[in-house]
Amino acid sequence: MKLPSTNQVLLGRETPKHYGITSPISLAQAKEADLVLTHRLTEALKPYGVFEEELELQRRIHVLGKLNTLVKEWIRDVSETKNLPASVIETVGGKIFTFGSYRLGVHTKGADIDALCVAPRHVERTDFFSSFLDKLKEQEEVKDLRAVEEAFVPVIKLSFDSIEIDILFARLALQTIPENLDLRDDGLLKNLDIRCIRSLNGCRVTDEILHLVPNIENFRLTLRTIKLWAKRHNIYSNILGFLGGVSWAMLVARTCQLYPNAVASTLVHKFFLVFSKWEWPNPVLLKQPEDCNLNLPVWDPRVTPSDRYHLMPIITPAYPQQNSTYNVSASTRAVMVDEFKQGLAITDEILQSKAEWSKLFEAPNFFQKYKHYIVLLASAPTEKQHLEWVGLVESKIRILVGNLEKNEYITLAHVNPQSFPGPRESRENTMWVIGVIFKKMEASENLNVDLTIDIQSFTDTVYRQAMNSKMFEADMKIQAMHVKRRQLHQLLPDLVMPKLSFCSVLQHSTEGLRQMNDSSLDLSLDSDNSMSVPSPTAMPATVPTSTPVKCGPLGPLAAAAGQPEAPAVKRPGSPMQEERKRFKSDAEVFHL
Repeated sequence: MKLPSTNQVLLGRETPKHYGITSPISLAQAKEADLVLTHRLTEALKPYGVFEEELELQRRIHVLGKLNTLVKEWIRDVSETKNLPASVIETVGGKIFTFGSYRLGVHTKGADIDALCVAPRHVERTDFFSSFLDKLKEQEEVKDLRAVEEAFVPVIKLSFDSIEIDILFARLALQTIPENLDLRDDGLLKNLDIRCIRSLNGCRVTDEILHLVPNIENFRLTLRTIKLWAKRHNIYSNILGFLGGVSWAMLVARTCQLYPNAVASTLVHKFFLVFSKWEWPNPVLLKQPEDCNLNLPVWDPRVTPSDRYHLMPIITPAYPQQNSTYNVSASTRAVMVDEFKQGLAITDEILQSKAEWSKLFEAPNFFQKYKHYIVLLASAPTEKQHLEWVGLVESKIRILVGNLEKNEYITLAHVNPQSFPGPRESRENTMWVIGVIFKKMEASENLNVDLTIDIQSFTDTVYRQAMNSKMFEADMKIQAMHVKRRQLHQLLPDLVMPKLSFCSVLQHSTEGLRQMNDSSLDLSLDSDNSMSVPSPTAMPATVPTSTPVKCGPLGPLAAAAGQPEAPAVKRPGSPMQEERKRFKSDAEVFHL
């Protein structure tokens, strides 16, 4: 990818325009040392494939152009079949918009493209999923075409000339779609159905973010850095309770607003400074929320009681404003804040020339971080069933994390966002690993912690939803195992020879391993450490109770019969009651 010159990008310019809901913290201009550090940052990013080559970028532009032409042709065809006047057909328009990482200008090599098809009022959603789908089938460049019409946000997925594209649909209350249409116009939402509003939301949020930052190129380089750092540190996953792409973008955008003339090297450091000291759950806002009187639900803890329990609210800037981080739990927030603090320490060293940028992207070894782990294994007999099953299980893991957090003996439950191929015999398997910290208790040598209820509640939820959605098959299973760190680490093979095996309980050998953090994992389990939850084939309303899982955090496992039961589980109070440390520096900025 051709990188912009220093004069084009890096030299911040003081601007009288006010960005954000507060005054900037600093208007300081970039110094020569900042520019040098930014150049070094760009060079440090290159080996990770975060910049796309110019030829590949041009191919994306070409593919989107062809797709845009197909949309215009299709809308003209639909207009003719509905007997619109010729004068209207000539100007009816129609357009493909992009959003997400591609629209923000921070997509990586091989990344997919999120797109939105915008059509005039006479084109129905049924047309999109019928005649437009048929038109795509006729294109020789289109492969892997599939429609997901019943999704929360309906979508057509395809590969166009080997580029993965997800296309949403929005029908506007307009007779024609002009080329210069600005989707940020709130008036476009009038008289639209909720599916169209949801489809428009991605574009509207992305465009607002770009509109609300002082310098787009400085924002982009900073966001590339933070996204890579978050992925390397295993805190990039909206579905598992960390942050997704749009949330990271909004945090970076807020940093840019607070330091409008800073270049990327400074902004990365300030990012860690600001959010390691942020007074959560104060929300992050890029602009003051506006009410468009369209009666759509917006994030507002004064009105909606459930909004008061969000732990790390980051509010989208486009109406209807939503919290993009409602999945965040106490554990995932604690993990992220700790990572912010470590990021601040590292960037302090970099700015003092005591470390290089590469140190920021060093991946920590998740499997040495905790003394105890819970391993989840989801399995199904066929590849198709496995894909559906894994998607459902993964979407519910945050429920298990929440259950574990409420256990009075557990301080933190940290799920690794990366999954791993599990052992195979004649089944498809996927595995997740959750690090657990137990509280230190008096007389802990004889303490046994029973996790049966926590795990059973999670598996009940998964099975129940699978049955309600009619996707459940008899051989779909979830297995949960408690593992100590020494059982993970003692058999870790050479770093260059990654492999994964279950030795004792499952007695399978592994076929393949996805390498993670340049290290590998070997589990040696005792049979009394596992809990296999039977498939609810005969009970559509309930899930059978299985063998209790009891683990002694400071002593041996206690799953054998005759061990004393753990005390009753206590539930903590409201998350809003958690004591927060006050941000002493620049404090006025964060009292929102």
